[in-house]
Amino acid sequence: MADPSTYRPKPGEIPTTPGVYRFIDPHGRVVYVGKAKNLRSRLNSYFARVNTLHPKTHAMVHAAASVEWTVVGSELEAIQLEYTWIKQHTPRFNIMYRDDKSYPYLAVTMNEKYPRVQVMRGDKKPGVKYFGPFYPAKAIRETVDTMLRVFPVRSCSAGVFKRAKASGRPCLLGYIGKCAAPCVGEISEEDHRKLAEEFCDVMAGRPGPQVKRIENQMKAAVADLRFEDAGRHRDDLEAIRRVFERNAVVLSEDTEADIFAFAEDELEAAAQVFHVRQGRIRGQRGWVVEKVEDTDAGAMVEQLLMQVYGSMADTERIPPEVLVPALPDNAEEMTTWLRQLRSDSGEGRAQINLRVPQRGDKAALLGTVQENAEQALRLHKARRSSDITTRSAALRDLQEALGAVEPLLRIECFDISHTSGTNVVASMVVLEDGLAKKRDYRRFSVKGDAARDDTSAMYDVISRRFARHLKDQEQATTAVPEPVDATEPAGAAMPAATESADAAGADAEASGDVLTSTVVEREAERFAYPPSLVVVDGGQPQVNVAKQALDDLGITDLPVVGLAKRLEEVWLPGDDFPLVLPRSSEALYMLQRIRDEAHRFAIAYHRSKRSKQMTASALDDVPGLGPSRRAAIVAHFGSVANLKKASVEEISEVPGLGRGTAQKILDHLNAETETTSSAS
Repeated sequence: MADPSTYRPKPGEIPTTPGVYRFIDPHGRVVYVGKAKNLRSRLNSYFARVNTLHPKTHAMVHAAASVEWTVVGSELEAIQLEYTWIKQHTPRFNIMYRDDKSYPYLAVTMNEKYPRVQVMRGDKKPGVKYFGPFYPAKAIRETVDTMLRVFPVRSCSAGVFKRAKASGRPCLLGYIGKCAAPCVGEISEEDHRKLAEEFCDVMAGRPGPQVKRIENQMKAAVADLRFEDAGRHRDDLEAIRRVFERNAVVLSEDTEADIFAFAEDELEAAAQVFHVRQGRIRGQRGWVVEKVEDTDAGAMVEQLLMQVYGSMADTERIPPEVLVPALPDNAEEMTTWLRQLRSDSGEGRAQINLRVPQRGDKAALLGTVQENAEQALRLHKARRSSDITTRSAALRDLQEALGAVEPLLRIECFDISHTSGTNVVASMVVLEDGLAKKRDYRRFSVKGDAARDDTSAMYDVISRRFARHLKDQEQATTAVPEPVDATEPAGAAMPAATESADAAGADAEASGDVLTSTVVEREAERFAYPPSLVVVDGGQPQVNVAKQALDDLGITDLPVVGLAKRLEEVWLPGDDFPLVLPRSSEALYMLQRIRDEAHRFAIAYHRSKRSKQMTASALDDVPGLGPSRRAAIVAHFGSVANLKKASVEEISEVPGLGRGTAQKILDHLNAETETTSSAS
């Protein structure tokens, strides 16, 4: 742990203007991002009385090795820059609001040729309209089922849609009237999109025009004595009413608001929000966060609003009213920032009212949200206490069993996967504080002499991973730091856009290091973080070769262990006998968990490569089909099975292929199938 006095800036070096600052650890990781109206006053507070700091803040200043700052022109710019850096670096000591559960949304993919209705969780995507969140998930599925009888929008997956289009027969939903069947031309592209827009209007709380249209159709059917049609329209009206009757009216019908509340103790806080639309509670969300500093309610509100609204792909969902238990100190700047988000979505200079309700129904509803936050905090503490205790005990027991000097804060596990020496791949999975950190997972492709056996592949992968670490570490130490200019003009300090995911992936593939990752954003600097422990899937040979790879790179202070599958034995480098942990040991369970995760991750990558290779090899003898077009076909269809199901028209959609070549491909595959059948 670093001594804060060793990197404390001189008081005269720090400007007194607004700005954003970063605490950075010895490995170059940003561990905390903050902003201040007066940088000198704020930063001096971290170093004046270190022993009196909040426990988390005390840990942060000792984990850091340097502090940097950037001057901005206004507090609004500080808000924007702070949010950008928090999103980019995900500092471990910042307040990070994480959902206490994954909430389902009703999504309509308006960015597709034929929009699709589906239930989605996770990150929001541009061009997709979201409604919710809904809780429980059963409620949203009942809503979808009810709405599809009135607005039969496509709800099938891309694979089902393609198969139905190729066969000329709709799926079951098309036969029972819950899909307009655009796959077989039962409805035109324009009419289907209009149907999806009507679906969105109703779900957005604007059912009036659609209800009036259906009522007119029902009256016209009665006048023409078409009573069956009239009965169907009556049922449609009843279905729309059922959707809206599920939510009780709690405020006036013109109310559009998000209502936030907190419950907290010295170390943690729980936040809840009720989404009120047309006076009804449409959804509820919750977060639990560890408090880094002795933060007041206003600062917590500021961080919550930044993370909730800043990460929205569809910023039209920001309501005109945002009700909170306390206003942040920079309430005016936060309101301006929210208005800018709304204006960026095409809403113009939308008016947003950020305020604390004092009396009436809204204040009473805020009290209800507060009660939900208190219950969520109690439930979180009851659930997490045993989990945190177990993980801490497992890490402590493993450290003692291995005789490690430092706590095992980060563990990396490597596994090799192949089929009889072909398509050799490897995986690297990561545990931090006993929890999986999936965005740091990596996958490797092993080729050449390194692919001749498991030990050679392990040596190659360990060498590549830690050679990259040493290279990045050297670049970090030789890099010239940017000078801090207190007279820097407003806006000049805003960071450039981060490198695109495709560019980062291309660089990784060109270097032969990391081929792919589980997340879209692959920041190269994350690969340089050194672990506290290296685990390999295997016994004594794999452990010894992993240790040899580290020794050859000059890394001698990094513990390495292996976990053999047969008897779940723990092997250490150079030992003739394994270390046997008790079967009931939490340390052994943690090693098994990371080993199994590495195995799963490697197998998934190996199967993907094998499938693509089989597809490519099946096309080797097609006349006039070169490597680039074979690669395009593999990327488009993924497997031979999918390619055989495709029609000539679907194959000709691949860039660079015409109908003639597509027909040759199908003839070649059919001929191979007939040859195989006759031989058997």
